[in-house]
Amino acid sequence: MYYLSPSILSADFAVLGEQLRRVEAAGADMVHIDVMDGQFVPRISYGMPVIESIRKVTGLIFDVHLMVEEPLRFLEDFKKCGADILTVHYEACTHLHTVVTQIKRLGMKAGVAINPATPVDVLRHILREVDQVLVMTVNPGFGGQKFLPDMLKKPGRIMELAREEEISCPDIQVDGGISLENVREVLAAGANNIVAGTSVFCGNIEENIAGFKEAFANAAE
Repeated sequence: MYYLSPSILSADFAVLGEQLRRVEAAGADMVHIDVMDGQFVPRISYGMPVIESIRKVTGLIFDVHLMVEEPLRFLEDFKKCGADILTVHYEACTHLHTVVTQIKRLGMKAGVAINPATPVDVLRHILREVDQVLVMTVNPGFGGQKFLPDMLKKPGRIMELAREEEISCPDIQVDGGISLENVREVLAAGANNIVAGTSVFCGNIEENIAGFKEAFANAAE
């Protein structure tokens, strides 16, 4: 199963509610919400009040990506404002297992993200606990960056680890510089959950989503 998660980091916030309704009507599977604290990454984005407000305008799954230091402090707040999937960074958690356990205890799906410089093998002992692994194909914190093709080795290694540990492979999400020009290559590498910001929200949203869905259909054949 393939999923498209448009990132609202690239949306027009002056008409954010309208754009969310459009991506939902066009067939997006979820919406990717990047929360940045200005410490783990250099920029600050948005937080709980924005998520709570847009929860009122769409029924899409909220796929919340926390680019924040020590996210354990905020898990319950994000649950209350409408998060369905909560992804934290391996690099930002002192006690990753505790964070993942608490996310699931709160009734959300748990994801773990790794930066480009972080090897996949650090996830070996948490892999059976998570629902999703997010492979960053750019350095986190800025939209519109250039895709790093070397990162496409990581989905295959995640699948290898799952086989070695004799567990079901979690969803493999890829985020950063994904476009209609390279998405087929990303899917072929083993990803099944695509985050796309600029390539969804710039231009015609409906046509862009249709292009991604066509790529998914072709990959499934």
